[in-house]
This record gives sequence, structure tokens and C-alpha cells, in this order.
Amino acid sequence: MQDRARQIARSILTGFERHFSFFQEITSGARERFEQADWEAVRAASVKRISSYDERVQETQAKVRANFGMEGFDKTLWQQVKIAYMELLQHHSRPELAETFYNSVFCRLFERKYYNNDMIFVESVADRQDLAERYRGYLTFHTRDGGLETCIWEILSAFYFNLPHADLSRDVANIARTLEQRSEFGPEAMGDLRIDILEFPFFRNKAAYLIGRVVHEGRSHPFIVPLTNNERGGLVADTLLVTRQEAAAVFSFARAYFLVKTPVPAATVAFLSDIMPDKPIAELYMSIGFHKQAKNEFYRDFLHHLERSDDAFVVAQGTPGLVMLVFTLPSYRYVFKVIKDRFPPQKEVTHELIERRYLQVKMHDRVGRMADTLEFSEVAFPLDRFSPELLETLQREAAHQLEMDGDNLVIRHLYIEKRMLPLDVYLERASEAEARQALDDWGQAIKQLMGVNIFPGDLLFKNFGVTKSGKVVFYDYDEICYLTECHFRKIPEPPFPEDELSSEAWYSAGPNEIFPEEFITFLSTDPKIRRTLKELHPELFDYRYWQRRQEEVRRGIHGDVFPYPQSLRFEYHAPDTSQALEQTVTGTRVSSC
Repeated sequence: MQDRARQIARSILTGFERHFSFFQEITSGARERFEQADWEAVRAASVKRISSYDERVQETQAKVRANFGMEGFDKTLWQQVKIAYMELLQHHSRPELAETFYNSVFCRLFERKYYNNDMIFVESVADRQDLAERYRGYLTFHTRDGGLETCIWEILSAFYFNLPHADLSRDVANIARTLEQRSEFGPEAMGDLRIDILEFPFFRNKAAYLIGRVVHEGRSHPFIVPLTNNERGGLVADTLLVTRQEAAAVFSFARAYFLVKTPVPAATVAFLSDIMPDKPIAELYMSIGFHKQAKNEFYRDFLHHLERSDDAFVVAQGTPGLVMLVFTLPSYRYVFKVIKDRFPPQKEVTHELIERRYLQVKMHDRVGRMADTLEFSEVAFPLDRFSPELLETLQREAAHQLEMDGDNLVIRHLYIEKRMLPLDVYLERASEAEARQALDDWGQAIKQLMGVNIFPGDLLFKNFGVTKSGKVVFYDYDEICYLTECHFRKIPEPPFPEDELSSEAWYSAGPNEIFPEEFITFLSTDPKIRRTLKELHPELFDYRYWQRRQEEVRRGIHGDVFPYPQSLRFEYHAPDTSQALEQTVTGTRVSSC
């Protein structure tokens, strides 16, 4: 039996190695796509990389089933398989990812009742601290070896690109000046800094990021340089980011995953955690493309949080949705979303369609405006942690998703998102200045989503959240569609004057027909909010604006949405981009960096 166990273990590990090789192959092409400014290929590669994991898991579990005759569950055999697998991982560079792959294969083979730490890696046995210490994964530079500008020059020159810097001296001067001005260590420390830079650039959409940290007397802060392709054969350093808040925005849960080579992912995550200590480990794994690992990390953290807390799950704050039932644990920073059993007539959706739309968002460029989700199946919650109100609501609205298993409530399928304050709730509490800022950012969110061919479908404030940093993010995807699928029209003139006074519309809407003039009436009944929206974003209520944006998307026009304020960007830009930058602010040309 031990030989058979070792063979099964090796077969699963071979499947993982095949997956990781494919993952790295897609990732390795990021530099060439960036150099060639092939932005459509960048998006295609991101989608392909996300979908590859499930394909390799399915392939591996099919081989295990076929080669080893998995007709039933043999507890002793699979205990030995796990032991044999752990032995194979003793000197592995990516043991935590291999554990997660093992879990995925096992869970495809057997029922939930076997999901315990004897059979799968509920708790990881990988020594990640040791991995991070043995494999540094970063380059080190010292300002004492020739001065600050020489140090910056060495950093930029250490990364190989087929494109030269359009003006390397200018990039060096800008970065050095910004570090002197914005570093928390002050100008007097500039002659005695250590700067560590991760050895591979982080590619995403239209930028390549050099990710590092500045170290002085035992303290550190981020050092992040976004490089852009000016599309005329040159690289440009766009800015230098030095605060943890700025780093967190670059690695936001509302942005697409980076493509970066990670020979030892635990070492990369340890480095990122050092410059962003408030970021959960799950989000860091997610940000570099390991979304299945992120699920594992999240679930482990969630189980530990349950052990350390005693509050009850409750219905989440905000206006109840027509499609999703949303609940949360007040002491935890996430919400749990369950698809309801039945939908009202106005919601022409199915469970399958909703799931496709959530997958569509995961595959798409989110430009910092759509929350990422973790999708789970067969999740067991302690029954005694549910408030009576929530339990009654779940049993009434989503009974088909529930299963009682002893002291646990099992939810067959759910989505988990970062918790935000719903925009409608935020506006009720906000000062006049805060409300104006939020409404302006809501409009910018709509415009930036348009630029990547997304129409949210339901623009109501309850479907948007406000992050701790004040950013407005869309999170309700049951009506989402591509902008180019919509038909934006002007409301036709009424056949009779009295029709305008009728409670019933004198016009009808065909499939995907949308009348932007209507938006202002259903967004809010508050006259002040309506006036503010018309003042800030009048074009959103004009069908011709939407038609123009559709045409730009069809023509492949790509502007820039940066994960940092325009005010932080260096003040030089290629002559032909000044118009694009102005349009980025007004929202007429948008893609992501």
C-alpha cells in the first residue's frame, strides 16, 4: 500500500509541476508583451492564466482516478498518500502551492465529509519563513557606494528590457529628487540607505513595476517605480511611490493580478508583507496571480479568527439585494454572498448566469473599480454563530444552498468579498463635502469601467461601496454586461403632451436598450444629490456620450488609469499623450496601468 500511496502522491505532484510550468510560461511572456505594447495580448494572457489552474486539476484527478482505480475512499491509503506527499515537499521551493493543488485534486475526488487535516492540508506544514530566509529573491543597492543618483541609476540599469529608457538621466534625477523630498527618513539620511528591489518586474496591463523597499536604521518604507512604454521605443519612469498607503493602492483588491516570475512565492509574499504589513497574506497571494492559494490562506485565517472571536454572523449593512443575500461577521473584514433561490420578475437572471458574470469580472481588467471575489463551495460554518435573524433569512431566501451537518451549517456555494460601506449608507452620513467627493468618484468609476468595456447594469448607489481610503468600488455583478452590447437611446417624444404626466412610461425598452436620461430619476430622490450629479457628471445622462464611448472601445482606444493620484506623477509626458491625460481625468479614454 505504501508504494501505491507514493505513486499517487508523485502523480499529484507531477500535475502540480505541470500547472506551475504552464503558469510561469504565460507569466514569462509579460515582458515581451509590455515591450511590444500589445495590450490586447496582455489581457488575453491574464485570462488564460486564471483558467489554467482548474484545467490542470481536472486533468490530474482524472489521471489519478483512471490509473489507480479510485472507486471508493480508503482512509488508510489516503493518510499514507498525504504523508508521502509531505516527504516529496521537504525540499520543494513552492510547498504551500503544491499543498493547495493536492487539496484541489482530493476535493474533486471525494466528498466533503473527508475534508479534514488527516486527509488534506487544512493546516499547512510548509516552513515559509525558512524559504524566505534561504531565498532572498531581491537585489540590494547602497547609496553609500557612489551616492543616491548612482544608486538609482544602478537600480534602473539592473533590469533588462529590449527598450531603452527614453531619458535615463531624467528618470534617475526625478526618482532621486522624489525620494529626498518624500522619504520618511529625510534628506539627511540619503547617503546611508539600503534599497532592496525584488529581482523580477511586476507586469500588469500597461505598466511594469519595480517593487522594493528603502531601509534605514532598521526601519523601512516602500520603493515602487512604475515604468511605462511611451509606444515610441522608450521606457519612462512614471513616478516613485514611498508610502504604505500608496503601495496598498497598487496591490488593491479591486485591480487585476500582476504577472511576475516567482520561483519561490513564499519569499515574494514575505517581501510584500514587509512593505504592506496590514495586507492579509491571502490578498498578497491573490495579487501575484495565485488565486487558489489565496482561497486557502483566507480559509485558514477565517478558521483562526472564528477561534479567537465570539460575535455572531449577521445580515450585512445596506439595502437588501434582489439576487444576493449578504451577511458578515462584524469582527471580520469580509462579507459572504449567497445567491437566493428565487428572484423577482424584474430580475431576468438565473443562477448559472450570475455565476458566469462573477467569473467574467475575475477575468477582466478591474481598473481599481470592481471588487475581486473568492468563490467557495461546501463551506461549513458553526451553526451557533448565526444570529436568529440571519438564520431565518437564509432558510427563507436560500434554503437550496443550505445543509445541516451536526453543529455546522454548510453553504453549498458562496462568494466572499472585502467589506465596504455601501455608498447609499455612506451618503446618508456624509458631510456635504464628503458626499460631493463620493459622488464625483462614483461618476469617475462609471467612466473608467466604460473605458474597459463594462456597463454595470444597475447604477444604484447600493451596488457600490466606499473603501477606507474613500474610493468608490462596484461590487454587485448580477446585471453586468459589456458596454458594446448595449443600445443607448434618447427617450422618444411623447405622442400626447399629457403622457409626460402619466405614472406609466409612454415608451418601451427592447433587449439591452438603455435611456441614460432616466438615470437621474432613479439614482436618488434627493434634489441636492441630483443637482450635484448634474454639475459633476452631466454627460452621464446624455445618450450621445455613451454612444461615443462605445465607439472608442470598438476602435481600441486605450488611455491610462493609474493606481496613484495624478499629482504624484512626474511632470514630463510624451507630447502626444497630453490629450489622453486630460481625457483620463474627464473619463473619455480609459484603460489600466
